[in-house]
Order: sequence, then structure tokens, then C-alpha cells
Amino acid sequence: MEQRISLVTLGVTDLARARRFYEALGWRGQEVEETVFFQAGGLGLVLWGRDKLARDSGFGEAPTGTGTGFGGIVLAHNVRSREEVDALLSQAEEAGGRVTKPAADSPHGFYAGSFADPDGHPWEVAHNPGFPLAGDGTLTLPDFDTL
Repeated sequence: MEQRISLVTLGVTDLARARRFYEALGWRGQEVEETVFFQAGGLGLVLWGRDKLARDSGFGEAPTGTGTGFGGIVLAHNVRSREEVDALLSQAEEAGGRVTKPAADSPHGFYAGSFADPDGHPWEVAHNPGFPLAGDGTLTLPDFDTL
């Protein structure tokens, strides 16, 4: 298996609401057969009905309601400044998301906060000077052995 991720699919309870939320954050998607695709750097973020995703993945029916409990995965969006962290958390809240952790300095040298989208999918927004971003937003992990 090559070391990469091609798509991240989020199961949503209301596709139109989820699309509006991400578009309010500035993302632009394309809807095909009740599925919304967003280009996200070198991978795709996909919104698909929660029940359909559960069945397609071999899990049967999805639990009722939105993903209100922690599911063991957090998506991360790194930005170039502390101010961008604060602005994006505000933008997410204005778009209908919920800030789950206000931005703060971490003991590891970065500044981050978190929000949940309307279906409860958690996102961390971080400014980490140790993980520089290229002009196109690509993140390259440092060589931890040399730090």
C-alpha cells in the first residue's frame, strides 16, 4: 500500500446543510448522485449520506442522529498564522459549526483550537511553525530525527 490518503468521506445526515456549511467556509464543491466532492489540496473531501456510507462500508445502518460522540478521528487544517486560527474558528461558528475548544497555546509549541461541523465531525485548526506550509498549502512533516 502506498503511503497516502486519497479521499476522506464524512457521513452526514443532511447533505444540503453540510454542503452549505463547508461552502460558508470558502470551499467549493461539486454534487454528483447525492454526493458532494471538494478538492482539498492533494486529496478529496467527500460528503455522503451517513446511512449510505455505513452500509457501503459494511457496517449496516448508521446510528440515529448526528455524530455527537467522539469517533476517534480528528481532521486537521493547518494555517500560516495564529490570527488565521482565530478567524477560521469564528467563521466555522458563524457558518453553523460549534467551537469545541477555543484556540490556545499548546505545550508543544503550536497554537490551535477545534470545532465540530453540523454533523459533529471534529476539526483542529492549528498554526504550527514546525510544520511549514508550501505556497499551495501542502504540509511536509519535518524529519523528527534531526530535531
